[in-house]
Amino acid sequence: MGKIYIDSVKYLIRASIEVNGLVDKPDVIGAIFGQTEGLLGDELEMRELQKTGRIGRIEAELTHKNGKTTGTVIIPSGLGMVETAIIGAALETVDRVGPYEAKIVVERIEDTRDVKRRYVVERAKELLNRMLSEEIPDTKEVIEKVKSELRISEVTHYGPEKLPAGPEVDEAEEIIVVEGRADVINLLKHGIKNVIAINGNRVPKTIVDLSRRKTTTLFVDGDRGGDLITREMLQKADVDFVTKAPDGKEVEELTQKEILKCLRRKIPAEDYVIPAAKREESKKKAKKASKNGENKEEEKSRPPVPEEYLKIFEELKGSLTARILDENNKVVAEVPVREIWKQLKEIDRAHAIIMDGIATLRLVDAAASKGVKYLVSVKKTKLERVPEGLIIYAD
Repeated sequence: MGKIYIDSVKYLIRASIEVNGLVDKPDVIGAIFGQTEGLLGDELEMRELQKTGRIGRIEAELTHKNGKTTGTVIIPSGLGMVETAIIGAALETVDRVGPYEAKIVVERIEDTRDVKRRYVVERAKELLNRMLSEEIPDTKEVIEKVKSELRISEVTHYGPEKLPAGPEVDEAEEIIVVEGRADVINLLKHGIKNVIAINGNRVPKTIVDLSRRKTTTLFVDGDRGGDLITREMLQKADVDFVTKAPDGKEVEELTQKEILKCLRRKIPAEDYVIPAAKREESKKKAKKASKNGENKEEEKSRPPVPEEYLKIFEELKGSLTARILDENNKVVAEVPVREIWKQLKEIDRAHAIIMDGIATLRLVDAAASKGVKYLVSVKKTKLERVPEGLIIYAD
């Protein structure tokens, strides 16, 4: 592969290509630029990304046989993990090269920094041995830097899916689940060894099993991809706490101070609120499933709730607000969901609570103590019991 004109290569997108005709490298590259133009908006326009050095020069290694062209397309990327994956997906939308039908399939996306890190670790060991044989190190800083790089070599492959993980996942009572290998490495570098990665957009069975046995904290990137992974994990695994990197940042690039700050700010999974846009998407899917007969039994089992309360619930969606009503359906209070506990302490009785939030066991008990008959919410956590006389409706 020729020289890649890019400041910092994080990933290499490797894809196979097959064209039902004889074409050359310029034809393939032209098709890629032409057919992805305008597909992903200005921020991920491939021509602009190449001009600014955020993706490198596209390489195409081609062979011709029996009137067809096959080969490999390689795109170096200095973008983040999520953006690189999006570019890879866009690459697969190219279906013609010149007048011929074509098919591009992304085989893998490689993290090029792994190779560099392995070199750094081995070279550091050599340098350390030389220093110890020739002279005694005179600064603590030198030792700490080498120790930091050696921690990177502690990455193990855990479970049948060979998930990237720290060496203390088995023995620790608590684990931290992150998105990818680079996140594991960053936490190891800062001394956190009870960490394991999902390593994809599906929740592996190994993670599900671990979450049932250990206290589990989910630590994701501060972007939409992190929100989607959180939603998937909350549905499939037994997550106890959730925390996120600051907006626009990835776990793999956080400093030790930022990592510890995020872990201190973790919240119980039952208090995590799915953003409004994702709730609407979930609602659409539920309606579609209902039309296909998949949710008929669930609908039959839902308790009756006054139509007026459902209308209020629709009004509150996306506001993260709770409204408390008395027996005459007059508003007693309207407060942010996070302040509902304080408000319940200040009232003697209530008849209904309608909220853009999650019905937790703690809230259910508090509502029952105030005589609440109806509790309408976005979703509810797994409840071992429901107080007698209380009707809970989760959208």
